[in-house]
Amino acid sequence: MRLVIATRNAHKVEEIRAILGADFDYITLRDLPGAPEAVEDADTFEGNAAKKAATLASWLSSQNQANSLALADDSGLEVDALDRAPGVHSARFAALNDPTIAPGKNSPDRANNDKLLRLLAKVPEEKRVARFRCALALVAVPTSPASVDELATKARFFSGACEGRIAFAPSGSGGFGYDPLFIPAGHERSFAELGEDLKNRMSHRAKALEKLRQYLVGN
Repeated sequence: MRLVIATRNAHKVEEIRAILGADFDYITLRDLPGAPEAVEDADTFEGNAAKKAATLASWLSSQNQANSLALADDSGLEVDALDRAPGVHSARFAALNDPTIAPGKNSPDRANNDKLLRLLAKVPEEKRVARFRCALALVAVPTSPASVDELATKARFFSGACEGRIAFAPSGSGGFGYDPLFIPAGHERSFAELGEDLKNRMSHRAKALEKLRQYLVGN
């Protein structure tokens, strides 16, 4: 089965491959230089994921590449003390008020982590509750042209969440994004310290991907 993933993020692709296994032919935006990128302007993870998957599916159809599935994810961090920010803005958190970063562009991981720590500087441990959320959207590439809006309404969603808390300082060298700051519930080490094997069994994306795997195997 051909799975076309709407991302250039090598870390995400590695997670997806590790969890879904070798039964799929994986293609990413790195393999499709002409593929358009969707503007992630929805106010929910599901909305952004559907828009990305539908944009890719519509383009693939125009390239006569039907019989494929377009997969996109939108995921992020919700911190209760910040009214669930950064949320859908997780990848662009530092850029929201930084004129040196182009609008709509992702911020460096270090900048996002530094901003999060500044905002939580006076928040005690018991109030640093947070969770990672992931929404996956799967869209079948149609055999005839279809609009992005039309395809987005046909997306199937698979979601997952991982509860935890935000540490006072980063730790560990693994993972990416907010992993050095996120300590999952029941653990005392960050995602960046726990290692990929353990993370891939308990993360928000792992839970969503397991639901997707069960759906694909069943179909």
